[in-house]
Amino acid sequence: MTREDAYQLLTEYTKSPNLIKHALAVEAAMRFYARKFGGDEETWGITGLLHDFDYEQWPDLKDHPFKGAEILRERGYPEEIIRGVLAHADHSGVQRDSMMEKAIFAVDELTGFIIAVALVRPGKSLDDVDARAIKKKMKDKAFARAVSREDLIRGAEELGLPVDVHFDNVVAAMKSVDGLVG
Repeated sequence: MTREDAYQLLTEYTKSPNLIKHALAVEAAMRFYARKFGGDEETWGITGLLHDFDYEQWPDLKDHPFKGAEILRERGYPEEIIRGVLAHADHSGVQRDSMMEKAIFAVDELTGFIIAVALVRPGKSLDDVDARAIKKKMKDKAFARAVSREDLIRGAEELGLPVDVHFDNVVAAMKSVDGLVG
């Protein structure tokens, strides 16, 4: 499967511009980590692009990401990508064994949190976001309250990286698609 095929599938099921931007941000972070950890950049990127493609139509946790996994299987996607999609969500019960599976969990919520941090900074830009700014906003429990701070930290731990390094890595990755994610 190509990146173009994956993007077509994403936009077939996802119409929300914000969810598409989220998918692009996660894809960029996954590609960054594929390069860092010696993974296949295309596989990791496609996993990031598709991890939430079913969410808009099936937002209930009993369905998401399970409906997406069914669709991916029907369309012949590799099991590695399907496991990655399932592994991004704790409730799926899929244990994160590979670095790709750990990375998708580590970057998913963090990308959204980073965008939220950027939007409240004076310049409303990723250029104004770093680990220090992210950690400061993490202390404000009312800010982006749906994001589990524990999961943000656990993601870095699962990757074997210091939190500051992980946060700065994901910001750097997102800057590569800044024009696409706003």
